Amino acid sequence: MSAQQPPALEVRNITKRFPGVLANDGISFTLEKGEIHAFLGENGAGKSTLMNILYGLYAPDEGEILINGRPVTIRNSADAIALGLGMVHQEYALVDTLTVAENIMLGTEIVSGPLLDERRANQRISQLSREYGLQVPPDALVQDLPVGVQQRVEILKALYRNAEILILDEPTAVLTPQEAEDLFRVMRSLVARGKSIIFISHKLKEVLSIADRITVLRRGRVVGTALPHESTDRTLAVMMVGRSVVLTVDKDESQPGEVVLDVSNLVVLDDRQQVAVDGVSLQVRAGEVLGIAGVQGNGQTELVDAINGLRPVVDGRVCIAEQETTTAAPRHISELGVAYIPEDRKGTGLVLAYPIADNLVLSTYYRSPFARGMRILANTIEEQARKLVKEFDIRTPSIWTTAGSLSGGNQQKIIVAREFSRPIKLLVASQPTRGIDVGSIEFIHRSIIQQRDDGVAVLVVSAELDEVLALSDRIAVMYKGKILAVLPQPEATRERLGLLMAGITDEHPSEEKVNGSTG
Repeated sequence: MSAQQPPALEVRNITKRFPGVLANDGISFTLEKGEIHAFLGENGAGKSTLMNILYGLYAPDEGEILINGRPVTIRNSADAIALGLGMVHQEYALVDTLTVAENIMLGTEIVSGPLLDERRANQRISQLSREYGLQVPPDALVQDLPVGVQQRVEILKALYRNAEILILDEPTAVLTPQEAEDLFRVMRSLVARGKSIIFISHKLKEVLSIADRITVLRRGRVVGTALPHESTDRTLAVMMVGRSVVLTVDKDESQPGEVVLDVSNLVVLDDRQQVAVDGVSLQVRAGEVLGIAGVQGNGQTELVDAINGLRPVVDGRVCIAEQETTTAAPRHISELGVAYIPEDRKGTGLVLAYPIADNLVLSTYYRSPFARGMRILANTIEEQARKLVKEFDIRTPSIWTTAGSLSGGNQQKIIVAREFSRPIKLLVASQPTRGIDVGSIEFIHRSIIQQRDDGVAVLVVSAELDEVLALSDRIAVMYKGKILAVLPQPEATRERLGLLMAGITDEHPSEEKVNGSTG
């Protein structure tokens, strides 16, 4: 009788420490040949650290790694590649101005004498494309490809280097629903041919649909391994957070009032001085949530910047509460009653080196009751901080702890507490729950709906389609700087939104047409 086949990958008691942080605490797991093993965990649970150890970007302090039953040392990514490991990062490592074939062979060029042998490379790429169902044109420039096809290029790049184990880090974060389904088809094709996949995600429904096994990390430790057919999104959420979590957004029907935000024919450039917002018109009324869906990079960031006075407007106009704010300064816009949750909490939402107390008054420190003339009233700021930390459940040892030392979820709660603790008429929330745990997501969603119910106009921009569907009363889809359509929430199915997110329009009488009035 033959001996049992060893796992494709075995991790034993991996521990990794950083100053003041135990990132991985004795983690052990196996990855079988032909298996999709998913990893779930809150932001900061240790998933990325563990995967970076496997790919040679970090060295473990303790523990060992075995591949096909043999102990190995992985000092860098070259070692990992040589051992048959490939990693597709959330941020693709492609050169836009090179072709697919040039990107795939970069660093492992096939040469004939002193020259590149592009014909042989193209043949190998075409063979891999056919074998794994990864249809990609080898001669196309990467910059001309949709995001979903660029991801295929990354997978092909790993296969080209003979990867037997693929690590996919949040691979659906920038994909439409249709592209995500296509990726899952590719993943099933890969494991059917003997490859093994580690799938990192925070999307519970996706993990349940694609994984063979699910390992959950919490605070650097493995808290359990589950089988999809024995699990639900609720049981997985409890494992991730350690308590019961409400995964649905409970909200009554909206009662829209007067128009608070009126954007008309807006044109805005990106950092490269290319048109990013192309003639957008939209309205948001008091007491409703307008969600903007779309794959990241289709003008959403520039639109939000322009509304908040952070980016100049080339053409068109913005009105807030019946006042034109097209050229207004950010402080003036804030003083009109606009709250802003930015997509980059670390870069633009917080001053990480400041204590929590100071971050909680960044929008209002110069006004009463926090200042009298030129004098800052420290006692009032401290009193406000203690109140908000309790009210918004900000987990911190002290209000004087620096914002940068907190978890992503608690950092986001600081921003929400600051913006919601003053009278507001308009809330602009951009990627409000990016990279945070399900417990914090539950709290922030509930807080946004409370603002809507209190009569605030809410504009939510999110790359998470489930989030847009859960929060919105109407949904606009942005593609290449334009709004293709606006749908009432009951008619906005995942399929229909996914097609629009890919630029495919379907005529429907209840759709508010391209960049027209959404009032």
